[in-house]
Amino acid sequence: MRAVAIVDGEHYAAVVRHALVELPYDFAAAVLIGGQEKLRGGEEYGVPLAADVESAIAAYAPDVVVDLSDEPVLGPPERLALVSRVLARGVPYVGADFRFEPPERAPFDLPSIAVVGTGKRVGKTAVTGHLARLLSADHDVVVVAMGRGGPPEPEVIRAPPTVEALLDLSRAGRHAASDHLETAALVGVPTVGCRRCGGGLAGAVAISNVAEGARVAVSLDPDLVVFDGSGAAFPPIDADRTVVVAGAHQDPHVVAGYLNAFRLLVADLIVLTMAEAGSEWEHVRQRVRATARRNVQVVATRLHPRPLANIRDRKVAYFSAAPAQAVARLRDHLENVFGARVVHMSGNLADREALRDELEAVSAEVYLVELKAAAIDVVAEAAFARGAEVVLAANDVVALPGEPDLDELLLGVAKFQG
Repeated sequence: MRAVAIVDGEHYAAVVRHALVELPYDFAAAVLIGGQEKLRGGEEYGVPLAADVESAIAAYAPDVVVDLSDEPVLGPPERLALVSRVLARGVPYVGADFRFEPPERAPFDLPSIAVVGTGKRVGKTAVTGHLARLLSADHDVVVVAMGRGGPPEPEVIRAPPTVEALLDLSRAGRHAASDHLETAALVGVPTVGCRRCGGGLAGAVAISNVAEGARVAVSLDPDLVVFDGSGAAFPPIDADRTVVVAGAHQDPHVVAGYLNAFRLLVADLIVLTMAEAGSEWEHVRQRVRATARRNVQVVATRLHPRPLANIRDRKVAYFSAAPAQAVARLRDHLENVFGARVVHMSGNLADREALRDELEAVSAEVYLVELKAAAIDVVAEAAFARGAEVVLAANDVVALPGEPDLDELLLGVAKFQG
């Protein structure tokens, strides 16, 4: 295999030259990434030295990058940052006891956009819904979504399901808040539901039926397909463009470190969600901007709940998976914009035990729910047992004042569609 080596000045050049001969690769070049302890000047490695890994890949088209460096030049954070840069160029990265592969992506013939998160509960599905709603004004759009509770065979949802229909699915043992059901219910575009299991550090999945779901999407004859990732996993499809959704509530070292750096490096647009006042989200954006490609826009946003039915002057209990720092703002939004009389706020949709405990004390006319986690099998079941109404809430993605126009940026990402 044609290879580029990563070497450092903490090894004697003679030792490195020996390794380049002994290892089972055809080394075309090397990149000297730092370290001076063993350098005397004028070292020869038997192969050309490239300025950096990007220029080495461009000039020598290696099948693999082989890491022959070590501490202290490449500690874990620095090594994973370098891995991310290599994977972003579609090249595997191997070391003495590890191997990283770029996620495999099947070719896809129709215009397509992938939406990928840097973790779970970062608002990725809300961004997918916003993008699909925006593009559907002028195009026939289909969303293909994969989830950890998705169906065994890809299923098409052509009309928005009702809460009652979702309850029927839940009672039949299905995950009634799967992402494709959420998008179908809240956006109203056709969706194809798929499943996946496992997620690699760079976003690959262990198994999925997304390839079959992609073929189903093609049969619907859309202008454009939006592939919705799952958590931090990539849809295993070679989409034309990638929108990455990062949570402003995430640890900056996580959202822009490890192999999330790879996700940021392949992004055509980065949407920073949950940028709540007082949360110091600016630190997250600073790290994201420092990691992403120079010309990629980062737009800071918040999620605003939008009930799908009238809740004015009604006693409302709102159930979401929102972070604690957003609760007061969400209450104000529901009361001031939609005229609700909010009697209970919950961020526990992902914690069934806590949810059941708090539901015992809730008394409301309307149970307003995000379509997440236990929204149907716990909250809707409890509400219907009490004769209350269940209303679904979409999450509108709204750019902060002074930020770039989100819709304009998303339409720019989709311009390739023509």
